[in-house]
Amino acid sequence: MAEPIVHGGNLHEAARRYGIGYAQWLDLSTGINPHGYPVPPVPADAWRRLPDEGDDFAARAARYYGAPDARHVLPVAGSQAAIRALPQLMPRATVAVAPLTYAEYAPAFARAGHRIVPLDSACDALPGEVTHAVIVNPNNPTADHVSAAKLLQWHAQLTARGGTLLVDEAFADAMPSESLAALVAGRPGLVVLRSPGKFFGLAGVRAGFVLGDPLLLDRLRDVLGAWTVSGPARHAVSAAFEDSAWQGEMRAQLIAASTRLTGLLRARGFTPRSTPLFAWTDDERAASLHHELALRGVWTRLFAVPASGRSVRFGLPGAEPEWLRFEQALSESVSALEAVRASESSATR
Repeated sequence: MAEPIVHGGNLHEAARRYGIGYAQWLDLSTGINPHGYPVPPVPADAWRRLPDEGDDFAARAARYYGAPDARHVLPVAGSQAAIRALPQLMPRATVAVAPLTYAEYAPAFARAGHRIVPLDSACDALPGEVTHAVIVNPNNPTADHVSAAKLLQWHAQLTARGGTLLVDEAFADAMPSESLAALVAGRPGLVVLRSPGKFFGLAGVRAGFVLGDPLLLDRLRDVLGAWTVSGPARHAVSAAFEDSAWQGEMRAQLIAASTRLTGLLRARGFTPRSTPLFAWTDDERAASLHHELALRGVWTRLFAVPASGRSVRFGLPGAEPEWLRFEQALSESVSALEAVRASESSATR
């Protein structure tokens, strides 16, 4: 049996492992906006009726993402549903996936019979053996970003081989200028996944969108079935998509918060890379830092990928008391690491 895939937000595991009550944790283990969109009251009909797939939900998403029209957008129960189903719809072949990226992709393609090889995001030409490629852009957790020009270059290479470029833009809402969502029309073999959960802080509604060629979306719709997104979720996401004032203010707020987060890490000797929603470092002290912060009730996301070493990702604190708590915990944790290093150095003399 394959090892279970670990995700952030697993506070019950943290509480069990460190003996700190669930409610006492500061959870920085995800890249979800701590300032979630203020969803207006849900109409009673959204609870009583089956979701009406003849509504304008897909059209609203098309407008928000800049897609040509609703035919190029399929609402799904979180992008996770699409990640599991899409590999089954692609011809079995060799798929390039980054060694350190969202952990669901490689297992999903492997289960569907594809061969997985490492993706080098710095390359201009994909290896000739690669037929499909998956790129999370910006990448989770490394914050690497691939330009739209390079992605379209890869798409041209893959479609010439009868393949597909799958671009996961789960974190693109906070930095939308390089999105490929508006470019899916007339480009078979280009699939873009979007999720309102991260930027809007609505991960709990479990809604996502697949943008691509209508023929592929029809096949995916047949696999996933009816009523994939609930009525209350449609209400919440639709309201968020229409609120352009909130979106503009939040993008500026997140950029400022990200700058503050990376500043705190740099002041303690780390070299982070970041998006507006999280920061990441592959510092050799990553595992020890993760542990020391956990001892103080601050939960971060530790990555221990054999091909990439150990690294740690930090989500954004929310209210000012959370920032102050994180800053104190970070200071105490780094001091503890320095004390251990000094003790080890003294012992070897």
